[in-house]
Parts: sequence; C-alpha cells; structure tokens
Amino acid sequence: MQETLGPASLIWRYFGDTRMLLVGPRAAVLQNMLPALGQGVLDHSVFFAETFARLKRSAGPIMNTVYGGDATGHRVRDYHLNIKGTMPDGSRYHALDPETYYWAHATFLDNMIYGVETFVRPLADTEKRRLYEESKTWFRLYGVSDRAMPEDWEAFQAYWKRMLDQEITAHKTARYGVGYVTKGLPRPSRVPRPLWRAVSPPLNAVARFLTVGGMHPRMRELLDLPWSDDDERRHRRFAAAVRRMNRIWPLLPEAVRYLPPARRAFAQARMRAS
Repeated sequence: MQETLGPASLIWRYFGDTRMLLVGPRAAVLQNMLPALGQGVLDHSVFFAETFARLKRSAGPIMNTVYGGDATGHRVRDYHLNIKGTMPDGSRYHALDPETYYWAHATFLDNMIYGVETFVRPLADTEKRRLYEESKTWFRLYGVSDRAMPEDWEAFQAYWKRMLDQEITAHKTARYGVGYVTKGLPRPSRVPRPLWRAVSPPLNAVARFLTVGGMHPRMRELLDLPWSDDDERRHRRFAAAVRRMNRIWPLLPEAVRYLPPARRAFAQARMRAS
C-alpha cells in the first residue's frame, strides 16, 4: 500500500496554513521559469486567457493530494499525460518528464519552507530534514518516476542551488505571470469596470508587495523586478508582525488558520481517531 502523509506530519501542519498565502505566487512563478514547464503552460494552458481560473484549478488538486493521498495524486498526474510538444530549439518536452515534474514539486517544498521561516518561525535543521523526507512521500503519491528526486536534504540543497544558478530563465510564461507587478492585476470578468477602477489600486499595491517580496533574489534578478532596500525593510517588518501573532494563532478558529482541504482532512482524521 502506498505510504501517505497524515496529521502528525509537518507538511500537513504547514502546507494548508493560511499564512502560506502571504508568500505570494513564488512557487507558480518559479515553476514557469524552467523552460520546459513554461513552454508547456504557454502551449497548453488557459493561463494567459484565464489567469485566476488556471491558478485555482492547479492549486486545488495539489492541496488535495497532500491531504487526500495517491488517488488524487494519480489524477493530477493524468492531467499532464497530453501536455507535450516542441521547444523553440526543436527539442521535445513532456510534462511527465521526471526532471520537469519533480521541479514543479520542488517549488512547493521551497515555498512552504520559505513561508514557515518567514511568517511562522525558524525551522531547526532536523525539521528541514524531516520536511524533506515527508516531501518524498508526497511526491510518490503522484505515481511518477522519482529518479530526479534527490536522495536527502543535503542533495536537495545542492539540486536547488544548481537549478537557481543554471537552469531557470525569464521564460515568457513567468514574465506574464508577474506582469501585474507593473501593469496591474487583470480585471476578473465578473467585476464591473467602474468597480475595478476603484478597488484595483490598493489591490495592485498589495499584490506587488507580496509577489516581489516573496521571491528569491535570483528570481527578481532574472525577471527584472524592482525591489529596493526600503522595500526589503518593509517586508521584514511585515513578516515580523505576522510572526508575533504566533501566541494567539492556535486560539483562532480552524477556519481562519487552515484552507478548506486541510480542515476537511483534519476533521476526518479526528473522526477516525474517536
């Protein structure tokens, strides 16, 4: 039987934590900076026409895999069976190529570790090792070859450095995904234009702050996103203010602390244990 995660895991504790939303689209943008993955989104996704819809459809199944198991993971894998094509240089790509698929997974692990350390608390080295081992269980829920998956935390760190230093690029898909930083958020189709003109300026400011603030410096460099020393200081003060909520965080309703898939999974676990 396929090993799964559970309520005792650190990934269950943190992946569906609502504070992870404060990271912004770090994982999604990083994914699209790998040329093969960015090209697959460019060729096959509705991302450019329906940005919000695509993000919603992608995030839900990943969350459900973490809190649901291999049945959901296999469905996520099968979504990608026909995502294949030709790169501009003539080489072929496929979304289920082990190196490409693992990269997408790795960005979620990075996103969670960064989110916890920025907005919750520092992680001990033993906790990072534990999170990495749990992430291996998570990846295997997809039923995809794990040949590209680093053996341990040290190997993952070397892999991550190499990918940031040598493999990611400012792919068109990634540039489009952060275009609202300078051009503003796209208006949702159901929001009237006059209302959007009134509410979009503050929303754009918050989106820019969270998006660029949550990015690795290498991402900002490649995507040519402005971020000043003053911006960095404001972001650190913001993160510190969020961390100070740790004392009261456990006292808040679970509906505030966790996203719906996580809440359902915890409730089901409690029912099984009772």
